Amino acid sequence: MSRRIGLVLGAGGVLGSAWMAGALKALQARVDRPLGEVDLVVGTSAGAVLGAALRCGVSIDELIDHQAGLPVDRLPDMRTLERESGDGFPPIPLPWIGSPRMLVRAVTAPRAVNPVVAASALLPVGRARMGSLVRLVDALQDRLGATEDRWVPGAPLWVVAVDYDTGRRTVFGRAGGPPSSVAEAVLASCSIPGWFVPRIIGGHRYVDGGIASAASVDLLARPNAPHLDEVYVLAPLASHAYDLPLDPLAAAERWLRRLITHWTDAEVRRVRATGTRVTVLTPGPADLAVMGGNLMDPRRRTAVLERSLDTSHAAVRDAMDGKAAA
Repeated sequence: MSRRIGLVLGAGGVLGSAWMAGALKALQARVDRPLGEVDLVVGTSAGAVLGAALRCGVSIDELIDHQAGLPVDRLPDMRTLERESGDGFPPIPLPWIGSPRMLVRAVTAPRAVNPVVAASALLPVGRARMGSLVRLVDALQDRLGATEDRWVPGAPLWVVAVDYDTGRRTVFGRAGGPPSSVAEAVLASCSIPGWFVPRIIGGHRYVDGGIASAASVDLLARPNAPHLDEVYVLAPLASHAYDLPLDPLAAAERWLRRLITHWTDAEVRRVRATGTRVTVLTPGPADLAVMGGNLMDPRRRTAVLERSLDTSHAAVRDAMDGKAAA
């Protein structure tokens, strides 16, 4: 019987997506089937975009070509998308808090709302509309072809977002999850609070799943999760080795990254406790040096991709051989 394999693709913005594309190529060389055909793909934010692309039949080489700005069949040109998406900073938000309803719930039922998610409710309402990402995910859905439920056929794709009024983490594509098209779920998963307008699906407002968890690995430790023999986690927001940046923004990012790594490692331990083998891949010092402190900066995308293609083969080898901390 073949091993049941899961792939978890975490949040990480524009540069996290570029890093994951390089890491996916290295990982594919060590996995015995196409990564788009593994038994479960879980995607959060940037990881949701890549996960949907894999499930829609986009190959790893095509993902890399697209990140490099090369033409890919039926996908909009990356450089055009980059020009449309801006300079890596959000527009001035609207002058009121993002989710008064969630704040009320956090006060009246504090144990029901993740503190980080509750804090996101205080951010002002974002104004950006994700026009370039809309074009990309629509192209992915068109490339897949129309399906009756507007989701991907075959093995499951889980896309993680957060209900911005209740604070609950929501998993589109999982049994019992709210109905949605792949495109709408991915856009919801990428809607960073304070930056983008929340995505409305079925009358509910949804925002970036990364505010609840950088990769949502812990979903695989729950009693109702499918049994997997092996899980590969790509976590662009975590790291187990660091550079020493002089730039204050990058230094602040590294402090936050250490905290996220602590949380992600705790989730991984819970999955390993179920008997599943988990391999974790994160950016190393050389990757971080190219990323800088703003993971939404499109000007660094190509350099991050090239560095990841250089570093990820050794990182995958060490992680799978058990030589690196995971």
